[in-house]
Amino acid sequence: MTFYYSKYQKIGQFTCLAVFILGMIYAATTLLGFLSLKSPAEPIGNPYFTIMEVLTILIAPLMAISMVAVHAYASPVDKIYSLAALLFMCLMTGITSSVHFIMLTGSQQAQVAQHADFRFFFSFKWISVAYALDILAWDWFFALSFLLASFVFKSSREEKLLQKVMMISSILSLAGLMGVPLNNMQIRNIGILGYAGIAPFAFLWIGKILGQPKAPVS
Repeated sequence: MTFYYSKYQKIGQFTCLAVFILGMIYAATTLLGFLSLKSPAEPIGNPYFTIMEVLTILIAPLMAISMVAVHAYASPVDKIYSLAALLFMCLMTGITSSVHFIMLTGSQQAQVAQHADFRFFFSFKWISVAYALDILAWDWFFALSFLLASFVFKSSREEKLLQKVMMISSILSLAGLMGVPLNNMQIRNIGILGYAGIAPFAFLWIGKILGQPKAPVS
């Protein structure tokens, strides 16, 4: 069983590190995009918008693969949590990848932008179909995944600290959902702090934990 775990741990190390690096690039691109705006009310334009969409499509499946490694790392008694976390992360990946692929391809076409219902379907201004689906992906499915995955890490002081960070990330992500019934996307931005601000560092930490020796499981 040692080879089985070492293989999954190495894959998890790589994907967790990739999530962190791409997350930092995403944060820098977002900052540059905001700095390029003449008014805060304007949407972020190209090339920043395209880079952000591509990065999202890359990051999401890496998060899902990281959860595969977490599931392999989990002790038998905790695999119910890691399996549920993996399923929810896969749902997040499928939804957000679909949304951002459509935004990257269809919404950039001039004929699509001229459609009467363009804003309702493709805009990232509330309320729109794309925005609602992305909130579902990140503020609900990602948050549930990260919360459940946190129960895997409890065998050492370092893992318990990681567990707390993951819980904070997931709670903040869930808190972003309050922006929907309150029709206030400023409140929803709390969720962004959870999944885009804290989570990349949590993934880096998960990768570090996965890289440490683990006793074989019979």
